[in-house]
Amino acid sequence: MDYRTYEQRLQYILEQIEKKRLRSLEVTAERFNCSVRTVKRMIAHLREQGHPICYDRLQKKYFIKKP
Repeated sequence: MDYRTYEQRLQYILEQIEKKRLRSLEVTAERFNCSVRTVKRMIAHLREQGHPICYDRLQKKYFIKKP
């Protein structure tokens, strides 16, 4: 996977979280043909870039924390 493809995948994940459409890590991993752990690392990378991504354990969803 090259850098451009990786950035496109990060953008896709971010858009899905913003639209509250990220169903599960498993579905996303299947779409990208990678592991669930890789998707978790991508979300961690987005957090490092400054996106306030949180996880709600009750709803089992990722969301953007509003200030």
